[in-house]
Amino acid sequence: MDAFRDAYCAAPEAGVVERAAGIRLLALDVDGVLTDGAVYMAGDGEAFKRFHIHDGKGLALLHEAGIATAIVTARRSTAVAERARELGISQLRQGVRDKGAEITALATELELPPAACAFVGDDLVDLAAMARCGLAVAVADAHPRVRRRAHWVTARRGGNGAVREVCELVLAAGGLLQGLMDGHD
Repeated sequence: MDAFRDAYCAAPEAGVVERAAGIRLLALDVDGVLTDGAVYMAGDGEAFKRFHIHDGKGLALLHEAGIATAIVTARRSTAVAERARELGISQLRQGVRDKGAEITALATELELPPAACAFVGDDLVDLAAMARCGLAVAVADAHPRVRRRAHWVTARRGGNGAVREVCELVLAAGGLLQGLMDGHD
């Protein structure tokens, strides 16, 4: 956890570290988690989204460590599909009405127990998915009810490096972060 503490100034509580150590799948909401929650609409109805590059690197580090990633979102967007492709996220679930059921289906498909799954959310629609995971994370600017139900709340806001923070927590808890960081010196 030293590398995490060096980057973020404080380590999470021991219970959170224990939960994070066993994570094999990190699933993410999009709007408000991978983005800042703003939706930019063109005249033809196409939505534009802003993604933070640090989050992308965090996800690449997870992949390097053999940890699976997924996007589970209620909306449909070609921008999200393209970003998922760029990042190597093979589990893309768009247009999902019941995120809790989708997380259960993903865990079953990947042959993972719920305790090995984490979900990062920001709004009420994410609560069911968070409740079915071993590690429920809310971004700093999540709805108050979501923050209260989370095992851990990031210091950073959605779309502003919060996902990177979660990735590094999972890697540090599993004893993998320092080695991955050293590999990028």
